[in-house]
Amino acid sequence: MSGHDYKATVHYAGDDFFIGTSPSGHAQTIDAKGDRRAAASPLELLLISVAACTAADVQSILEKKRQEVTSYDVEVTGERVEDHPRKFIKFHVHHIVRGRSVSEKAVANAIELSDTKYCSVAATVRPTAEITTSYEIVES
Repeated sequence: MSGHDYKATVHYAGDDFFIGTSPSGHAQTIDAKGDRRAAASPLELLLISVAACTAADVQSILEKKRQEVTSYDVEVTGERVEDHPRKFIKFHVHHIVRGRSVSEKAVANAIELSDTKYCSVAATVRPTAEITTSYEIVES
């Protein structure tokens, strides 16, 4: 199973700050000092990755299905175990779709396709963490 290699780098910037650079060359500040919260922590970035990966799929699928979406948000909550390394064991991904006459069937189908077929981040975390999804459609 050979695939494409993706290389990111993380540079220590002092005072528990790191600069992560993505394979495409974009820099991201990371804060490793727990209570300071001056930038996202590595764990917080994982939550964002889970939400963003599925959001990109769902948005694209709804566009292809010609749904009139005016606003779209994804909320993700993660549950961790108490013992170190305190890994995530559950993610709940909640999709909030606002639009005009958006089809419930289209939304449910788009989420299902992303969750089972397209989202590489979900596929990566799923062997160790359960992922559940829900959605709401708001007429705007």
